[in-house]
Amino acid sequence: MKQISVNAPFRYSIEDTECPKPSKGEVLIKMKAAGVCGSDFHLFLGENPMAEFPRIPGHENAGIIEEVGEGVTKIKKGDHVVVDLVVACGTCKQCKSGRRNICRSVKARGAAVDGGWREYFIAAEHEVYLLPEDLPFQEAALIEPFAIGGHCTKRAGVQGSDVVLVLGMGTIGTIILQVCKEKGCTVICADIKDNFLKRAEDFGADFIINTKTEDLHGRIQEYTNGEGADVIFDAAGYPGSLSMLLQKGIPANGARIVPLGFCTSEENITQSMINGRELSIIGTRMSSGQFEPTIEKFRQKAYRLAGIVSDTISFSEIDRVFKNMQNPPEDMAKMVILFGD
Repeated sequence: MKQISVNAPFRYSIEDTECPKPSKGEVLIKMKAAGVCGSDFHLFLGENPMAEFPRIPGHENAGIIEEVGEGVTKIKKGDHVVVDLVVACGTCKQCKSGRRNICRSVKARGAAVDGGWREYFIAAEHEVYLLPEDLPFQEAALIEPFAIGGHCTKRAGVQGSDVVLVLGMGTIGTIILQVCKEKGCTVICADIKDNFLKRAEDFGADFIINTKTEDLHGRIQEYTNGEGADVIFDAAGYPGSLSMLLQKGIPANGARIVPLGFCTSEENITQSMINGRELSIIGTRMSSGQFEPTIEKFRQKAYRLAGIVSDTISFSEIDRVFKNMQNPPEDMAKMVILFGD
């Protein structure tokens, strides 16, 4: 089989290797589709502080069960599955309380352990989830990022009555928009790219703000009748973005603010900014317990999937993926890698 290895920033290789065999409790997955996430960009560009080299990228993985190991009872050969990105111990306090995503020894596929940019790979039975067989694999590769949307909105306690602000209308921002609209929220979307904002409108945004040419504070005040946003998602995660979103008049009193990135720059935030309005700053990482609810939403066709993926690229043309990472086309939104039969 063939696999992709990122050996150092800006360096990758296409390798021939033996197809693995599943051990007890494991399954062998024949890959059919893999989404390209921002974290894959960060890995290749040397911008992921948690990555280790060499590494096989890819945590948005969907495929078909090729073989099952001893003791596997819930999954069989031929099943269509999606694979969790979280690899956890299952025994620590966090795992036992249902928070595998912050396991004390958690590892993320494609960053701390090898991911799915290969023709076959092994996963534990409890890390794969059954898919409807009529769900196209290109769409199945979106289940993991939609699970991220489900997790962060659950962390924020989003209710249908909330006015939500989403900063950053890339893939995750667009998914958060859809998850919030499905709950009945009013959603304000902000970005510096007009084409991303136009797409947000197409996906149901109630208001859009170009923060490069418009005053974010003024627009939020206008769109919320001076009250501010009840929930804010920072899906942009650049230096200073969180401080900007905490400006008086952008969050409502008692608002919940959810930063989604891993920016390591210091922010200009004080206790007074938080406690004076009793704001909640809520961390979120990957997802936990959201794959099955997300798959059910896909089964119900609760979300619009057309238009999220802009580029589908054959695994045999993987060079295009890395070329796009270094020089992203202006109209590129999200890439998905498709594997042959």
